[in-house]
Amino acid sequence: MMECAVVTPTVLDEVLALLASAGEDAIPVAGGTWVTLTLRHGLIRPRLLVNLRRVPDLRHVAIEPTGDLLIGAVITHRMLERSPIVRSHSPVLVETLAEVANVRVREQATLVGNLCEADPASDPPTVLAALGASVELLSLRGRRCVPVADFVTGAYQTVRAPDELVTAIRVPPLPPRAGAAYLKVRTRSHEDRPALGVAAVVLLDDGGRVATIELVVGAAGDRPQRVPSVLEQARGHPLNEALMTMLASAYAGTVDTVSDLRASAWYRREMVRVFATRVLRLAAQRAGLHCEPEGSGNA
Repeated sequence: MMECAVVTPTVLDEVLALLASAGEDAIPVAGGTWVTLTLRHGLIRPRLLVNLRRVPDLRHVAIEPTGDLLIGAVITHRMLERSPIVRSHSPVLVETLAEVANVRVREQATLVGNLCEADPASDPPTVLAALGASVELLSLRGRRCVPVADFVTGAYQTVRAPDELVTAIRVPPLPPRAGAAYLKVRTRSHEDRPALGVAAVVLLDDGGRVATIELVVGAAGDRPQRVPSVLEQARGHPLNEALMTMLASAYAGTVDTVSDLRASAWYRREMVRVFATRVLRLAAQRAGLHCEPEGSGNA
């Protein structure tokens, strides 16, 4: 592991000044789980690590007047998993975080750090994208807000500039009559990273028809994937088994899949078909629609 300097600012402006002066040679660190591993293997070679743990402006978990949930950059998975505020606002996010790695990792790793890592085999980015979450980026040049769906651009790649700091993740509230769910495919142990993850958000009108629908597939390719042209076809239609099967099949035929140690591209494609149907069914049930799987009726 190469040696590098570590600084621990206590003021946000100092963090921004350090990132502006050091550029690509500086890496912000909150939990440090990803940075430690990549440093040890020589995959990154920064000359400066900027420890964010003592910056009070990054420690918030709060509901904004708009109803958005605001999650600061140094908030860990475990803190969110145990937070009554988060459980009330976004129960699907709590469910997801409780399935990430193990308790020891979740006590240290931060949600913002997980998103900035942009590891394709990760759970939270898929769910955050489906929920319509966004990231807030701050630099001496100003502030901008980017949807999570656009933030991750590829494997270990994001739109964050070297002088920018992701200060928070903003998660909008689900409207009434909406349901959200996330399901993942593991090929080994409970603690294994996903071979596939699928998140769905369903909003129904008074007649049980689709008002809006979101479906995001993660861990299949190099980033979370959604297919707007397919989702648009569902608007205004009853959310029944036929429609869910159509959406799942269309996604299976559209999303990019890769082969690696966890699963082949073919297996991932087939699991998209299976798990997209399952997660849509679960989200619909949570939205108040009772769905019977095909073939479940009495003979």
